[in-house]
Amino acid sequence: MKLIDLIGNTPLVEAVKIPTNPRVKIFCKLEGQNPGGSVKDRAAYNMIKCALERGDIKPGDRLVEATSGNTGIALAMVANILGLKMTLIMPDNSTRERILSMEAYGAKVILTPAERTIEYSRELADKMAAEEGYFMLDQFSNPDNYMAHYYSTGPEIWKDTEGKVTHFVSAMGTTGTIMGVSKYLKEKNPSIQIVGTQPTDGSQIPGIRRWTPEFLPRIFDATRVDRVIDVSQEAATNMTRRMAKEEGILAGMSSGGALYAALRLSEELESGTIVCITCDRGDRYLSSDLFG
Repeated sequence: MKLIDLIGNTPLVEAVKIPTNPRVKIFCKLEGQNPGGSVKDRAAYNMIKCALERGDIKPGDRLVEATSGNTGIALAMVANILGLKMTLIMPDNSTRERILSMEAYGAKVILTPAERTIEYSRELADKMAAEEGYFMLDQFSNPDNYMAHYYSTGPEIWKDTEGKVTHFVSAMGTTGTIMGVSKYLKEKNPSIQIVGTQPTDGSQIPGIRRWTPEFLPRIFDATRVDRVIDVSQEAATNMTRRMAKEEGILAGMSSGGALYAALRLSEELESGTIVCITCDRGDRYLSSDLFG
């Protein structure tokens, strides 16, 4: 077996202490069990694999991508395995663990001013692709991003719940996960509700964005999301800490945001089975104040 073969088929674990409605089951899909430590392994591998198969890139080519963290780690890992040179651009307030992980996999990391946000990182990546001969996968507009979840994450959720899933909750960053899972689950059962999370105004939650219209990912299709729940930074932080202490799930803040939204949703239901994405592992946030 190759390392690449370990991407996907992550466990679905029931939250047993945090849920408040006994008639609703809440399951966390532990994407931190992917070899690169996050849900982004799926999209990174599919984007690079498909680009190679189409002949858009070949081993030895230089790639560039803007990232807030997890996609960069996944791309660094996959690119190196498949013989590509990876340059990643990200805001300089990213945790040290993330930066070091990308560099450990062999990527070059360029940091941009945090106050200019990920939007500026994206602009710089566009410029390097246009002027310096880099190839950009462009996770924000690349259909191979969400199709990774159509082919893997969605079917896994359907299989592991035996088709009983009634609601799916996911953070919305590039929106690849929610787009792909929605496409699959809606084909299996159109009544399944797809719920996205985004930060409240002024909240900073790594992995979740409230995009300005000009930077809204082009892969996003609002018709595939039935509802959006706003999550505050405080609520996401508190739930992330509760996940570790009460459920034994050490994850990042976007995962806390998704579980917070799932808990709110459960309180409105007579019955149901909710699956929420636990995007990554919490050990890449230990140098921040998330668990302080």
